[in-house]
Amino acid sequence: MKVTRPMLAVTAAAAAAALVLTGCGSDGSTENSVPVTATGSLEHLAAEVKCTPDMQTDADELRQALCKNADGKFILLTFATDRGQREWINGAKDYGGHYLVGRKWVAVGEETSTVTALRDTLGGDIEEGTDHSAHEPSEGATHSGH
Repeated sequence: MKVTRPMLAVTAAAAAAALVLTGCGSDGSTENSVPVTATGSLEHLAAEVKCTPDMQTDADELRQALCKNADGKFILLTFATDRGQREWINGAKDYGGHYLVGRKWVAVGEETSTVTALRDTLGGDIEEGTDHSAHEPSEGATHSGH
């Protein structure tokens, strides 16, 4: 079969399209794709990340469980409303931490690597809490005791 310039152009265009569709850039790197954000009950989400939830709170507006899997320890929460979820996150972030946020659920990890690994299965967005360590008194500092 004789290869012509029009055939080469079509082949090159197809190869370029395949690279774009697979996420390969011109530098050869690939971007990690985040799955569609999971939905469902606390038990369903826990099953997705292969943990047996240890229920701590089981109320109408909030359900909370401790979880542990190969990626680390984390707290998994589900909420009855989006507003309740956002209010909880806004208050909790004052205490620091790493948060994986989905629709009406949050996973709070001890380590950034934990929520990053959970994101590979559950999708969602990572949010960071406020780091107050810069505001702590230095070692040896004392309170004046007013």
